Amino acid sequence: MEQYVTQDNIAAKGNNWLEQISPYNTHNMRLSRDNAALLVVDMQLFFLDPASPTYTCGGQAILPNLKKIIQAFRQADRPVIFTKHVHHADGLDAGIMGWWWEGMCLEGSPESEIHPDISPQHNEKVISKHRYSAFYNTDLETILRVLKITDIVIAGIMTNMCCESTARDAYYRDYRVFFLADGTGSITEEMHLSSLLNLAFGFSWVTTVSTVLAQLSDQT
Repeated sequence: MEQYVTQDNIAAKGNNWLEQISPYNTHNMRLSRDNAALLVVDMQLFFLDPASPTYTCGGQAILPNLKKIIQAFRQADRPVIFTKHVHHADGLDAGIMGWWWEGMCLEGSPESEIHPDISPQHNEKVISKHRYSAFYNTDLETILRVLKITDIVIAGIMTNMCCESTARDAYYRDYRVFFLADGTGSITEEMHLSSLLNLAFGFSWVTTVSTVLAQLSDQT
């Protein structure tokens, strides 16, 4: 499958995607630094290995951008929360996903680990989930409430699966969602762009890593 975006062209692609969705991306928000958290979704080797049946080329393209925004949130002393999509080796938690997808990411396996370029620090929360949304049957909502978070910046993979599902669930819970056009990735440009359009229309402010970095910096 042809790679629709690379580390070299993602800046130009991101601007182009924002132009295409601009008629619907009208809920312009400014990040509230003191109430913001970064959520990095499923940046695991299982999805980033070209040999994997679930390889997500957009994930490789966004790695440098994610390194920048993760570092910025850490420097601003704001929470960085990671998710890992994993399943029990016996498929006890797989359900419909057990036959819907080829292969499963098993908990505790080397491929379940988050890419070493953006490894979580020892004090950062890593949420294990078994369904697309990071809110479904996890403690994410409790953590966000305790931390008094109102603004969630969503990055990671896949745009149209776990990232979009998480963004929708965040919106239902009255969080302000900042969705990164150049900080999320999928397997085709059509899937990625369709999600950006859907989310801009009904669930989030679709923006760029550079915009969030600027807003974060302005308040530090």
